[in-house]
Amino acid sequence: MQVTETLNDGLKRGYTITVTAAELDEKVNAKLEEFRPQVEIKGFRKGKVPMPLLKKQFGQRVMGEVMQETIDGAMSAHFEQTGDRPALQPDVKMTNEGWKEGDDIVVEMTYEALPEIPEPDMKAIKLEKLVVKADEDEIGEALGKLAETAQVFEDRRKGSKAKEGDQVVIDFVGKLGDEPFEGGAAEGYPLVLGSQSFIPGFEDQLVGAKAGDEVTVTVTFPENYGAEKLKGQEATFDVTVKAVKAPKAAEIDDELAKQFGVESLDALKSQVAERLEAEFGGAARAVMKRALLDVLDETISFDLPPSLVEAEAKQIAHQLWHEDHPEVQGHDHAEIVPTDEHQKLAGRRVKLGLLLAEIGRKAEISVSDNEMTQAVMAQARQFPGQERQFFEFVRENQAMQQQIRAPLFEDKVVDYIFELAEIVETEVSKADLEKAVEKLDEE
Repeated sequence: MQVTETLNDGLKRGYTITVTAAELDEKVNAKLEEFRPQVEIKGFRKGKVPMPLLKKQFGQRVMGEVMQETIDGAMSAHFEQTGDRPALQPDVKMTNEGWKEGDDIVVEMTYEALPEIPEPDMKAIKLEKLVVKADEDEIGEALGKLAETAQVFEDRRKGSKAKEGDQVVIDFVGKLGDEPFEGGAAEGYPLVLGSQSFIPGFEDQLVGAKAGDEVTVTVTFPENYGAEKLKGQEATFDVTVKAVKAPKAAEIDDELAKQFGVESLDALKSQVAERLEAEFGGAARAVMKRALLDVLDETISFDLPPSLVEAEAKQIAHQLWHEDHPEVQGHDHAEIVPTDEHQKLAGRRVKLGLLLAEIGRKAEISVSDNEMTQAVMAQARQFPGQERQFFEFVRENQAMQQQIRAPLFEDKVVDYIFELAEIVETEVSKADLEKAVEKLDEE
């Protein structure tokens, strides 16, 4: 086998790989010899089939396997010897298209090599970490929202009409025609109007009812209703309204705290403060991460593979075009040509992506199976009832796995740099932090 360099221009590389016919024949014979003991052909004992007959029967198929294995092996040996790492999958093609058995194989391989990436002095990086402490107003606002979720209901004044959001306490009997149906009756049932917890249209017909009213509600069961005999059927409900109650936020006291699993209001306040400060911390981390990326972009320079930049620019242009044209769902549209601004943004993303990947590689940072599982579970929760299908989709889709793994890896590398960098904490207000976050979206 012979490997000859044909191109060395910047990051572009080209090589011709020649595999002689004699070498191919030797490899084919060796592979046939490997499985000859298992071959059984009529007229010959198992393992005693002559090589010429083996070649006639299996030679063409084995030749294809040998050609692929030989070329793959030559490429692997080349990358191991040169230390090159291709930016994208190398372009490999046979140059002698009229190849026939007995000819040498001549393959042309071209690719863009990843550049030498300088290692930044991470201990020399200086960053500011914004720190926001939860104040009494913010804690009080959060407690108020918790109280609303833990609302109670109190009787409205006698004669008040029920409105959406109120709770009505009802007795009811459901009928198909004149006959009550199984499971269609209850007494003292608390129903919040507007909750959509009953058959569509049921709650609407109780708006305006008063305690003591008797109302006949007529509804049609949906076609996909669980009970087979009720699907699509029109039914009436004889409803007696026993009480009309208005919603009221729970009192912010120890009883509210107990509803949320803590012993006292002070303990609940501490828990709320911790949650708020964790949210502030997440926002502050995003601001500090952007500052870090800006520092790396400004201080580190190296050649970028043009193919990666071009591919990234096209993806950016395509994504932004669809954001501007949400009415276009598919990709049946004219070609979108990246602008200079797209190219500039693509260059930054490619540079930072390669740099963080190299830092992570040298620091032996990786994403564990458990971390991947947790991330997939988090995304699966966005598809209630279809979690299993989502897991299967991810398991069988390498591109989706990489899409989930990439941000996990990036964040681990960023945290690694944070540990080495010099970080100064600055206490600021919530408003100042919000302005810093808004600025991220503007850039």
